[in-house]
Amino acid sequence: MAIAGSTAGPSRRGKRRVSPDRHTPRMDDGRFGSAIRAVRHRRRWRQRDLAVRAGVSDVTVSRIERGHLDTLSLRTLRSVASALDVRVDLFARWRAGDLDRLLNARHSALHDSVAAWFRDVMPEWELAPEVSFSILGERGVIDIVAWHPGRRALLIIELKTDIADVNELVGTFDRKRRLAWRVAKERGWVPTTVSGWVIVAPGRTNRARIASHGAMLRGAFPFDGRSIRSWLLDPVGSISALSTWSQNRGGPRAPARRVRGANQAA
Repeated sequence: MAIAGSTAGPSRRGKRRVSPDRHTPRMDDGRFGSAIRAVRHRRRWRQRDLAVRAGVSDVTVSRIERGHLDTLSLRTLRSVASALDVRVDLFARWRAGDLDRLLNARHSALHDSVAAWFRDVMPEWELAPEVSFSILGERGVIDIVAWHPGRRALLIIELKTDIADVNELVGTFDRKRRLAWRVAKERGWVPTTVSGWVIVAPGRTNRARIASHGAMLRGAFPFDGRSIRSWLLDPVGSISALSTWSQNRGGPRAPARRVRGANQAA
């Protein structure tokens, strides 16, 4: 595992990308320390000034700048970097590009399973995969945009093979749902409602993360797998749902210990 540092700013990471952006140089410990020192000098701070702002000791700052990172926590590194408006990204490398191919294969398998289920069980829905958008400077990709002509219901679907950051998941999904009206209009669809569904790949780690952030996820996604299945049959009103996916049988299922929301927005 390696650390990449860059000045703060909007993320330009592509969909499901694990390796750093091609324009970002890979960093070893020494280069990371040099980057921290260079930005500190640019701000005309002493090591003491940085230490105070980051809530660490002078010795810790000195060790970072000399590239001695082995015994320091990631939280400490991020605290020091954040004080300088430097972003720290982690990326994993395994057998050259094999890790990218492995993760993309998992995402593709989940996408294929969802698309096949809609085709066989919910044929009234039209699916548009991997819909990219660029609206007023906001860019991104929606994994699946689903359209129900009879009800003029729009559904955006986000596929997650891993839940890494719950806050980012909620924030990114809210942004995509907010822009979905414009995305639909570009395809000639005029929806009366816009709904959202996050589909999470099955697995012990994902179930544990869903459970550990239960209150937040229930607030953002009040409906579960049972609810979304019923709604898809007759999509009246708008909902926001999160469920795990059954890879073997296909179809949504309710995560363990999920509590279904009581109110459905009109």
